[in-house]
Order: sequence, then structure tokens, then C-alpha cells
Amino acid sequence: MPLPITAGKPLPSHNSGAGAESDPDEIPELTEDWFAEAHVMEGKKRIRRGRPPAERTKQAISIRVSPEVLDFFKTEGPGWQTRIDDVLRAYVKSH
Repeated sequence: MPLPITAGKPLPSHNSGAGAESDPDEIPELTEDWFAEAHVMEGKKRIRRGRPPAERTKQAISIRVSPEVLDFFKTEGPGWQTRIDDVLRAYVKSH
């Protein structure tokens, strides 16, 4: 069963006095913009999109590395910072 989708803000109101249930012609147009701002709901609970928050988040730091080290990781494509983190974690684990 698909989860219901609701707008992040109320649907535009209409002056008909009747709800959309009684007159389907009163339902506003659901545009791409409306769906881009929509929230998926399970009952009254909003289902968050994207990656769930990590238990332990990484810390942003500033570090100086040799140009050849940086070039090596960056030429491998997206995720280069994660790969540097993986190498450093492996080093920490082995020592």
C-alpha cells in the first residue's frame, strides 16, 4: 500500500465552500513543484527522505596533504574524501 503524500504547506484554498471530496473539480493541480515540496506521511508521522542520520557523524577538519596524494584520490572520482577516511581508518586499526 503506497504511503500518502502531503504538501509541506497547505493546499491552496478554494472559495467553493465544499471540500475536494464532494467536488473532484475543486482539487488543485498537483504540479512538479508541489511534489518536490511534498512530504511522505505514515499516519501523522513524517517519513524523512535521504540518508538517515548517523549515530556518530564525521567531523569536518582542515588537513594539508601533498598535491600528488590529493590528485591520486580525486582522480578516482566522487567519494575521494571517503576513500581517504577509509585509508586512515585502516591505518588506525592496524596500529
